[in-house]
Amino acid sequence: MSEPDLSAQLAKMQREWDQRARENARFYVNTERQEWTDAEFFESGERTVAEEILTDMINICQGKEPKRMRVLEIGSGAGRVTRALAKVFGEVYGVDISGEMVRQARAALADLRHVHIFQNSGKDLEVLGRLRFDFVFSSIVFQHIPSREVIESYVRSVRERLRPGGLFKFQLQGGEMEHTPEDTWLGATFSEEQAREMATRCKFEMRYSYGSGTQYFWLWYFRPRIFSRAWVRVAYRRWRARAARVLKKR
Repeated sequence: MSEPDLSAQLAKMQREWDQRARENARFYVNTERQEWTDAEFFESGERTVAEEILTDMINICQGKEPKRMRVLEIGSGAGRVTRALAKVFGEVYGVDISGEMVRQARAALADLRHVHIFQNSGKDLEVLGRLRFDFVFSSIVFQHIPSREVIESYVRSVRERLRPGGLFKFQLQGGEMEHTPEDTWLGATFSEEQAREMATRCKFEMRYSYGSGTQYFWLWYFRPRIFSRAWVRVAYRRWRARAARVLKKR
């Protein structure tokens, strides 16, 4: 897809998600029901975090204290999952293509000083500047993006901002569904092989997957740890010094 076509598609995505947010943001975020109370809506976010975050803390935290972690949610919508993430992690950022969704999320989460919501381009994380993250999460978002090019652009942008060893846990549309570039509700589909190829192109390690062939195709992309030669030399000298002390005690 050419750059002008991509720009037009992103503009259409933003326009239509703004329209959905004005019509009934909470329904389009979670289509379980048309009408949500505040308690019901945010409780549904708690369920998502309980099922997909709290059961996976070893992969997510890797020994870090959650309250010391900075995490990012892509497609934060009206703040449904964001509020639940804020109960677990020390600093939470969210991005969404829809300015109206961002407005509603900021209003709903105004009491949480450690939560920061931004409107982004719909394909990258440039709005966040040089911020780096310990963990990145996205749920029921990429299923609506009609372009594999846009999704891969997001993945590359996450790779640039995720700390070495960090996890990007997210969903793709894995079902056998037809879609068109004009449809901003039904997103591009991925097979297991296509998801693995994307991980390789974007320099991620796809360590786990779940739900291939379904609408909720979960992926665990880890950013490999990269150690410089200088770091290895320092580590080796420290190891030799410790070994020498141990031998001396003997």
